[in-house]
Amino acid sequence: MFKHLLVPLDGSKLAEASLPAAVMLSQALGSTVTLLHIIEKDVSPEIHGDRHLTNNDEACKYLDEVAQRFFPPNVQVETHVHTEQVSDITRSIVDHTGEFAPDLIVMCTHGEGGLKEIMMGSIAQQVIGRGKTPILLVKAGEEGAVPFTSFKKILVPLDGKAEHEQCLPVAAGLAQLFSANLALLTVVHTLGTLPGERAATGWMLPGATRAILDLDEQTAEEYLEKQAAEQRANGLKVSTSVRRGDPAQQILAVAQAQGTDLIVLGTHGKGGMKAFWAGSVAPKVVVEAKSPLLLVPVKRN
Repeated sequence: MFKHLLVPLDGSKLAEASLPAAVMLSQALGSTVTLLHIIEKDVSPEIHGDRHLTNNDEACKYLDEVAQRFFPPNVQVETHVHTEQVSDITRSIVDHTGEFAPDLIVMCTHGEGGLKEIMMGSIAQQVIGRGKTPILLVKAGEEGAVPFTSFKKILVPLDGKAEHEQCLPVAAGLAQLFSANLALLTVVHTLGTLPGERAATGWMLPGATRAILDLDEQTAEEYLEKQAAEQRANGLKVSTSVRRGDPAQQILAVAQAQGTDLIVLGTHGKGGMKAFWAGSVAPKVVVEAKSPLLLVPVKRN
């Protein structure tokens, strides 16, 4: 599945929040790990309370120390420092995905420079837009890295479209690997949460719109049961849930209620992200979710 992990690090303890997940996956999958540091142009002396790494020697020393401190000897860890100073870290990370061809990028979200970039679609959208590399986003704790042992409860939001089911094999593979419970979720709007043109139609034809949404709920239940049956036939433990309301809020509520260890989201990136995540669902989930998120690039059928 994921045989090569790319882990961008900026030298801060907060960025190291992604490392326990990388360690866990590399051991479970036998993956090679590449630790990446990009030297930034015109930076402040500190980043997230830690000294900013501004030259090749200290960056190499830091990555070597991280490799020894976090990873056991049986994991192959490589390090790379991009020594040419760049002003666009996002673009450089994307460029390095082409250079190293990783199967998965593991990184943390930690406020300014982390969450803000994800919210703007800067890193995730550009990488997903290439249509190749999934991204695992791990929320940093107050002290940076926190223990990370396994994925036992995996949540997969689906919308009934075949193209978005492309994330299911990834989620199912992880569920198989970690003997995890797989939870499939579809969110059907209420009259008050409909976005865009559908909201206008609902306002003009409330009775008919409610009837259509009720039918959507019934169809969603049948759809999820079909998807669940296919995964159960492979020996997985699968549950289904249909919720009504705002998609982002319901995804977050279900994840919290179920104690979800991982949310797997299928996304197109770029223009496609707007189509799938109408009403800015993805940015809301990324910002507010306590669970790690795996963004999986999907292609239109």
